[in-house]
Amino acid sequence: MELVLVRGRFLANRHCLNIAFSRFLQNPLTLGINSSKNMSTSDDWKDKKTFYEFSATDIDGNLVSFEKYRGKPTIVVNVATNCGYTKSNYKELNELYSKYEGQGLRIAAFPCNQFGGQEPGCDVDIKEFIKKKGVHFDMYSKVDVNGDNAIPLYKWLKKQQGGILGFDSIKWNFTKFLINKEGVPVKRFAPNDEPNVMEPDIKNLF
Repeated sequence: MELVLVRGRFLANRHCLNIAFSRFLQNPLTLGINSSKNMSTSDDWKDKKTFYEFSATDIDGNLVSFEKYRGKPTIVVNVATNCGYTKSNYKELNELYSKYEGQGLRIAAFPCNQFGGQEPGCDVDIKEFIKKKGVHFDMYSKVDVNGDNAIPLYKWLKKQQGGILGFDSIKWNFTKFLINKEGVPVKRFAPNDEPNVMEPDIKNLF
């Protein structure tokens, strides 16, 4: 596979590079270049009160305001293509979404390559993969969820719902946050928690 280095990250092939360059011309945020207000290194996220105050770039390169989730229970999850949890998590997330979409449930998934390099492809590759998986919930562009380059949303989520023993960092792929209809994170689920265990908590939010 041909690899192309862009801002410290390898894109899978020239086609991915062309897509990334095209998105950059349309919206510099997609490659992490943006005004100080929205940069990942900004501390503005500390002042946010609800999930709805954030935005992110979707898998097609469009900047999306999370106002779209207002009044809807939402699962936020970091995903990966080649993880041991991939098959079961995508299957059960799809099932939950199909079962409760009509009652307002939404899922916002964020591909991330920080755990074992298990999401190595570009957004084009990821989109093709989720198409094969029959995914219909919202998929966003690949991001960092830990470290200085973590997107503001994840810095905020980790602060709102910390991890065990006081370690707030995301431990692995498929860490799940459940957000209520007021835009407040109410529970954090570990990577080894199958999505179906969330069902009672989801039902309590309707």
